[in-house]
Amino acid sequence: MRQIIIFLWFLTIICSTFNIFNVEAKEPPTTLQIGIKHRVPEGSCYKMTKDGDSVSVHYTGTLFENGQEFDSSIPRGQPFTFTLGVGQVIKGWDQGLRGMCIGEKRKLIIPSHLAYGTRGSPPSIPENAALVFDVELIGIGKNRVEL
Repeated sequence: MRQIIIFLWFLTIICSTFNIFNVEAKEPPTTLQIGIKHRVPEGSCYKMTKDGDSVSVHYTGTLFENGQEFDSSIPRGQPFTFTLGVGQVIKGWDQGLRGMCIGEKRKLIIPSHLAYGTRGSPPSIPENAALVFDVELIGIGKNRVEL
């Protein structure tokens, strides 16, 4: 019996040391992470987004913690249009969508303080939630606001 206990203790130490069971809690991000999922071919981008542009995007938003989808423009079939850089959307979008070309797709991993922070956006987004957005730039409007 004693040998079994020693063996199990030893096995537990080995498994936890080498993370054999791959049980790893994802730490929420502390900074904005921007990934390019689809890059527009070189020479095909004639205008990049900048603050003050009216932009239209398709997006899907999920919770970083568990991947649960909380919103998407795709099922509605209507892109979401807003003015970039003027605070109409969360800070993570204003920062993460600058310099995009039409047709480009990005993955934004947004820390809580650049999303909805301590207040969240009930009932779909809890307080202090980090968010993940897959975003495709559909258009850059003509209504550029000078900042």
